[in-house]
Amino acid sequence: MRQSQDNILNRRIKVMRIIARMNVGGPAVQVSGLMRGLSATEFDHQLYTGYCSEGEADYIKEQAPDIQAIQLDGLGRKVSPRADFFLLFKLIKEIREFKPDVIHTHTAKAGVIGRIASILSFHPSKRVHTFHGHLLSGYFSPLITKIVILIEKMLALKTNILVSVGEKVRDELLEKKIGKLAKYRIFPPGLVLQNLVARDTALASLGLDPKFTYLTFIGRITQIKRPDRFLEMAEIVSSKNKNIKFLVAGGGDLLEKCKLIASDIDLPIIFLGWRSDIENILSASDIVVLTSDNEGTPISLIQAGLAGKPTVSTNVGSVQEIVLNGKTGLITELTPKALADAVNTLLVDEVLRTNLGAAAYLHTRANYGVERLVKDHSNLYKELISNLKQ
Repeated sequence: MRQSQDNILNRRIKVMRIIARMNVGGPAVQVSGLMRGLSATEFDHQLYTGYCSEGEADYIKEQAPDIQAIQLDGLGRKVSPRADFFLLFKLIKEIREFKPDVIHTHTAKAGVIGRIASILSFHPSKRVHTFHGHLLSGYFSPLITKIVILIEKMLALKTNILVSVGEKVRDELLEKKIGKLAKYRIFPPGLVLQNLVARDTALASLGLDPKFTYLTFIGRITQIKRPDRFLEMAEIVSSKNKNIKFLVAGGGDLLEKCKLIASDIDLPIIFLGWRSDIENILSASDIVVLTSDNEGTPISLIQAGLAGKPTVSTNVGSVQEIVLNGKTGLITELTPKALADAVNTLLVDEVLRTNLGAAAYLHTRANYGVERLVKDHSNLYKELISNLKQ
């Protein structure tokens, strides 16, 4: 055994990374940063993922074609007892063939099936799971939520490290007795923006009129993100401000419904759909708005900060760790009126808007860079493997 442990320390550390799907969104951005950033001389790093659902944009195809991934049927968003049963055995086979030192799962479904496969494979990997958010509110019925909590409690017992993207997400998990505090690590998201251009240049490329002020929503158009709340806020704001327009960058199951509502009440909204040029959209924007009921650590707000844009957001998840209320943006209650009041505050005070954006850039660059994310994970994996000596 001692010789086997020494061999691990004298070769590249094998990391098996499992995520349900690489749809455009926060988890895919983080995983992509790790796949690109971890040292190839220190780590043998393989990514396992499923396929995106119809109507979802594939992050690898759209923004990260350089990343190699092994795609497995069944490892997507949809839950299917039969497909998930066969997927479990596929993952067990992959684990036995790759023989990873660390199995790191991301997102709920991958976390459940990946960790069960690790246990049933009998291969002595260290297990890490990242909570990019959680499914404890706003997703399922009370009964299903209780079942989800029970499963997470059981799997936490068999997981070496539980990673949370923010303190609030961790605290909410601990309230449900999912894992012990000593097992948690806080690794905030880390990313980089490239190709930011001047506002006028971005507006011209998108065919937008520079005389308007643009308020932007970036993300999935699905219930948990509350696009209906965004539309109600937009109706309130536009009734008092005729020189503004709203941009919606994203797609999802509620997109067509939102288009119909916006058309029926004649809202000045431009639906851009899924976009790979997020830097261009941010360069064209004046304010970024988030209206969700639940979040982990929303990537769109980090991206807004790195682009020097002030944000208005509901007070959910770890938003307060990204947006410093009154310093880099404004945080509100979960009502359209509260959001509209905050937006109007920024619309009438351009100096405040500029100052918040400048402060947001400094804050997010210092705390949410991709280099820090990679270093956090690299150190964790080395620590886990070095513990084999003990």
